[in-house]
Amino acid sequence: MAYKVLGQSNPSAASSTTLYTVPGSTQTILSAGGVTVCNRSATPTSFRVNVDPGGGGDSNEQYYAFDCPIGGNQTLVCPGTPGLSLGAADLIRVYATLATLSFNCTGLEIT
Repeated sequence: MAYKVLGQSNPSAASSTTLYTVPGSTQTILSAGGVTVCNRSATPTSFRVNVDPGGGGDSNEQYYAFDCPIGGNQTLVCPGTPGLSLGAADLIRVYATLATLSFNCTGLEIT
């Protein structure tokens, strides 16, 4: 078992996008980097990250970051995501106010 890239996304503006889905019969532990967000523009913007247990749909209690500001040309680790444990069918979703954000998720899959 080794840490690996679980998902990468450059979502459209103002659109919730699935970054990673835990495969069946698998548990996942996010690495120290958890979900990393990179703003490729000089223009500040904001983002959201939520974990949807079992893929049942978004709800308010699932957010780890909500309209979190990110400065121009800045990279952040999403608060609360490093070391997060996920079960089969759990989803990590991301949302970018502008289409200038890249999201990366790294971790360990255990089958």
